[in-house]
This record gives sequence, C-alpha cells and structure tokens, in this order.
Amino acid sequence: MIVEKNYIEQDCPSDVFMKVLKGKCKTTLIVLIKKGINRFGEMKRALPTISERMLAKQLDELEADGILSRRVFAEVPLKVEYALTEYGETLYPIVKEIRRWGRIHQEKHLKINL
Repeated sequence: MIVEKNYIEQDCPSDVFMKVLKGKCKTTLIVLIKKGINRFGEMKRALPTISERMLAKQLDELEADGILSRRVFAEVPLKVEYALTEYGETLYPIVKEIRRWGRIHQEKHLKINL
C-alpha cells in the first residue's frame, strides 16, 4: 500500500465504525430487527437489562446514523416499527461476525478464569 507523504488521516475509519456501534446493545438491536423483532415492546422484552430510555436512545442514534428506519402507523395505540435501511443491511454481516468473535472471546475468558 502506498501512502502519500503528506497524507493526514482526519478520523481513523475503524474509530468511526466503533463510534456508530458504541452503546448499550446496539449490535443486538441490529440482529433483533434483522430477525423481525422490530417493535419497541418486543425489543424491550428481548432485552430486559436495558431501560426504556436507553433503548429509545440507542434506536434514535441508529436511526440518525442511517442504520435504521422508523415507520409510524396512524393507529391507536400508536404503532412504530423499525427496519434496517439498505445501508444498515451492509452492516449486518459485520455485526454478525463481531458478535461471533465476542462469544469466542467470552468462552476463552471463562476457561481462563475457571
């Protein structure tokens, strides 16, 4: 790889990537939504350790980053569904691998600490 002498990287691409995924359960939310668990209440039941406020914050951040889309139905009670955007779909295989590696790492450390 040839890098120009005067090249200055403003933001490390991997840091930008990590900033998008940083947060409570963001990768899990992406997987849940991909699997069809796309309503707030369903996600809350699937993630009992996350508060409603934190869940809403993480969903808002993923939407702001263009990973998720939010669709509001004009019904009573209000119905909201989340979906991966086309852009978010490109992230899914990476998230899947990160989670796989995380499980391997957890198991490794469990064996070491036993």
